[in-house]
Amino acid sequence: MIENADYWLARLNDLDSRGLQDALGIRITELSPQRVTATMPVDVRTRQPFGLLHGGASVALAETLASIGALSNIDPTRFSAVGVEINANHLRGKRDGNVRGTASPIHLGRSTHVWSIEIVDEAGRIICISRCTLAIVPIPEKALPTATGLDSNTK
Repeated sequence: MIENADYWLARLNDLDSRGLQDALGIRITELSPQRVTATMPVDVRTRQPFGLLHGGASVALAETLASIGALSNIDPTRFSAVGVEINANHLRGKRDGNVRGTASPIHLGRSTHVWSIEIVDEAGRIICISRCTLAIVPIPEKALPTATGLDSNTK
């Protein structure tokens, strides 16, 4: 389990490359083993051609939150969390502003985690509800120093 959540929260937001998180403007705002929260802008990066928040952007936010949540409940120097299934119900359109996603665990097993993710607008109205299942897999020993992108000596 990740200790010192404030340190890891800052570290996750300051990595040189956060991949899709950077492309979509996702910013982690809260991190604990029981809750992960992030914001994402609704702008040119995350809208579909008709001007609404793209469902794929919502799903990317949901899986990002679930994956980080899973990492906060395992030893990220020995294990990785990989998505195996995600579903999403898009309940309300959004054209601009920001959305906030919050993930919480439903099941934290040795080999699988299931997370519930709720994405809301600034007024707290549900935009998307999602559930994500992740496999918890060992990192091959030869890949341990860099597999997570996190320095295992600073835990």
